[in-house]
Amino acid sequence: MTASPGAACEAVRAPGPLRVALVAGESSGDQLGAALINALRERLGALECFGVAGPKMVAAGCQAWESAEALAVMGLAEVLPHVPRLLRLRADLVRRFTAARPDVFIGIDAPAFNLGLAARLRAAGLVTVQYVAPQVWAWRQSRVRKIGRACDLVLCLLPFETGFYARHGVATEFVGHPLADQIPLVPDRGAARAALGLPAEATVVALLPGSRVGEVARLAGDFVAAAAWIAARRPGVRFIAPMASARTREVFQSKRAQVSDSPEILLTDGQAQAVLAACDGALVASGTATLETLLSRRVMVVAYRFGGLTAFLLRRLRLVKVPYFSQPNLLLGRAFVPELLQEAVTGAALGAALLGRLEDADYRGELDREFERVHRELRCGGAGRAADAILRRLGRDGALR
Repeated sequence: MTASPGAACEAVRAPGPLRVALVAGESSGDQLGAALINALRERLGALECFGVAGPKMVAAGCQAWESAEALAVMGLAEVLPHVPRLLRLRADLVRRFTAARPDVFIGIDAPAFNLGLAARLRAAGLVTVQYVAPQVWAWRQSRVRKIGRACDLVLCLLPFETGFYARHGVATEFVGHPLADQIPLVPDRGAARAALGLPAEATVVALLPGSRVGEVARLAGDFVAAAAWIAARRPGVRFIAPMASARTREVFQSKRAQVSDSPEILLTDGQAQAVLAACDGALVASGTATLETLLSRRVMVVAYRFGGLTAFLLRRLRLVKVPYFSQPNLLLGRAFVPELLQEAVTGAALGAALLGRLEDADYRGELDREFERVHRELRCGGAGRAADAILRRLGRDGALR
């Protein structure tokens, strides 16, 4: 029997649930992945997601084959002990994703892992998307050719990234940063302090030494020493530190115990955005937290310390190609936020840099204006724009909205 025209049209309108394979690296990727899943579901209704996911993605409806924490390693030399495990995981995912034949594979951040996976899946005939453009414009620029071979589409969170990729023939789209949509343009400091039990009138300094155990191990001692340096000069300052996990809390406490004059530091389980809304200034490990601090319009000093071998390789091979390493300075195009790297990271240097800027009213005024401008530029419905770009690439942009 010949199908009616109406039935044929109905078949076109309802191609079936979109099947999405995802691999997210650690907590920031989990947050991006959850927002993307929700945006896709808003547009499509039916959606099937599976892969490497964190708790937020699982809550959004993604079936977790492996935890996002499995990819929470960083650096060059530091990754080496994890290579056999990561290679086994990638081989297993190639096999399972190839068998499952999803409509699209989306790698979220974690480029060292996801690009190799995407290349194999694309060779097997799957559409591949990298969500969060690898920072090849900053270091190891030769990787751009590998990205072009591995990915059908790269979604950029920062506006200046698309130009670099376009010059190398890689299909990209600027989608904005979902954090800019989530964080209010004017954070409510009073409400955040009340929720965290902090006094309304005190000067509050936040310590954010990273979400990875290795980062916290390398930075926490100096962050606590900086708190001690500030407390000795401004006795009324209060300190608060959000901990990304039970393990990072344990490491932080261990490092804190080694600082004899450590002041009282309130530790929270997560709640980094609330802590940033509540504080006046922050010491921040380089990474996504620096963008969260910018979006919260707070004074900051950014620090990072690689393991010794990684630092040696970066300097010896001259892999870094940009004059700044923090996202605020990259977005502003100038050295506005203090950056301390490797041996420059000391308690006294961190404390002096932060306290000096907290006490500089002109600097704080300029920071407020500049950070608001960047916030508005990035605040463009990031998760929704990412979902729309993916659906256009799949020819599903006429889907239910």
